[in-house]
Amino acid sequence: MPDAGSPHHASAELPRRRALRGAAGIALGAALPTGPALADDPADARPQAGDLLVLASDDDASRPLTADAVASNRKPLQVFPVDPATGTVRNGSRFNKIALVRVDPAALDGDAALRAAGGVLAFSAVCTHEGCDVTEWNDKAGTLLCFCHFSQFDPREKGQVAAGPAAKALPWLPLRVEAGRLVVAGGFNGKPGPAKPA
Repeated sequence: MPDAGSPHHASAELPRRRALRGAAGIALGAALPTGPALADDPADARPQAGDLLVLASDDDASRPLTADAVASNRKPLQVFPVDPATGTVRNGSRFNKIALVRVDPAALDGDAALRAAGGVLAFSAVCTHEGCDVTEWNDKAGTLLCFCHFSQFDPREKGQVAAGPAAKALPWLPLRVEAGRLVVAGGFNGKPGPAKPA
């Protein structure tokens, strides 16, 4: 065995030290929480069944929206979900922003009618083309409109693309009414945001 002071001893110890450091790093990494646990902020959580809805422009989350607050065939209301138990507004991610529109309930087929609350429909407010906000309403066509590149989405047809460069429908949320207030009845049917390039 090489003498502890010899150059051969130092070269023999080097691989062993590297291996020990690597094992310690792996053990430390395994003990630390991973991505979702580090970013487990309730404000980032996607809309959940039972959430109420508040205006995105309103700092007072104590005023949940009623179905009557959504006018028929008008510019969509931009809203965020709020956890009724904690009062946490889920505005930590722009992908939680929801566009509310009201259409004639008679114009909705069985599936859309089940997702609507008195003609009020909820969609992701983030355009599936390049991620701009869907903020407008085309009264003539009865479609949601994104002004960035003029994609349009038909609320009566599950948010399907009606015109423009977007290739993916807007994800929708089911709603219900409880004590006059709009309540989220389930999560988005798809991932909000731009479609991934093919």
